[in-house]
Amino acid sequence: MSRPPMVIVGLGANLGQPLETFRSAIDALQATKGIVIEARSSVYRTAPIGPAQPDYLNAAIRLACQLEPLPLLHRCLEIERAHGRDREHEVRFGPRTLDLDLLYFEGAELATDELTLPHPRLHERAFALTPLLEIAPELAPRYAAALSLLDQSITRLEGASL
Repeated sequence: MSRPPMVIVGLGANLGQPLETFRSAIDALQATKGIVIEARSSVYRTAPIGPAQPDYLNAAIRLACQLEPLPLLHRCLEIERAHGRDREHEVRFGPRTLDLDLLYFEGAELATDELTLPHPRLHERAFALTPLLEIAPELAPRYAAALSLLDQSITRLEGASL
């Protein structure tokens, strides 16, 4: 039997209790048939993009995933909603209780109205690349150069774990 594809999911939040929310979201993903959590990154604090708001906490998780990309996206959206996210009424780049982004899905290149893989702005976001490369160093040849060019403040939260 072949190994399921490696998937990297980015987590972000700046409302409520982000660490508790991340842990709950990870538990919900782990409870999903066909998903195994293989690794969890450190947690990072980053300045927000967009309107004035609290700093974000960001992290990433590495999955072995038997789901196809769109069903996985739909599961992530369900988990966001269960944690209070309302995509229909939020401000673009505004504060949020939970953001789950499919950053990378091994073997999948996809561009639809609903989902683009790999994430189309991944190479522009230190808050996504830093945790991704921590748990998937084999992706460094693809993304490390982009990370070295980014001028974005990102700080590892000491003592915070998922």
